Amino acid sequence: MRVLGIDPGIAIAGFGFIDKDGHKLTPVQYGSIETKAGTPQETRLVQIYESAGALMDKYKPDSVAVEKLFFNRNVTTAFAVGQARGVIILAAAQRGLPVAEYTPLQVKQAVVGYGKAEKRQVQEMVRMFLKLSAIPKPDDVADALAVAICHAHSVVLNNKLNGVPKL
Repeated sequence: MRVLGIDPGIAIAGFGFIDKDGHKLTPVQYGSIETKAGTPQETRLVQIYESAGALMDKYKPDSVAVEKLFFNRNVTTAFAVGQARGVIILAAAQRGLPVAEYTPLQVKQAVVGYGKAEKRQVQEMVRMFLKLSAIPKPDDVADALAVAICHAHSVVLNNKLNGVPKL
């Protein structure tokens, strides 16, 4: 099973493709989609949409996992991130890919085992799970891989709970 994890953002959207085979997780490709500040919002959204779609077409995930929007004090940023999430989800839906959404708490719980884990703990667990020599940078990339790992673990758990043979 191949999973695409996304940490959405308007300036930087992290992405990470992982393969899950039994209990083994293997990184396939990871990085970020970046747009320039000062570029009109609609242009940035088109760039994110087209880049996300091209990545999906190239690496052919079986499912897409996106971090849910964590609403903080900056409403303008929250709306921009929400729009970026929307165009990424649209790109997945147009390709017939199932989309799962996870809160930051769910991701931390799945990756570290503690929902209030520090960012550094999550990043280190991502490095260990995927046997990487270093924590991926920028942070958005490590976060996207954490979302993918969360989904890979959740699919197995949901299948067990529903009596479906494991993948």
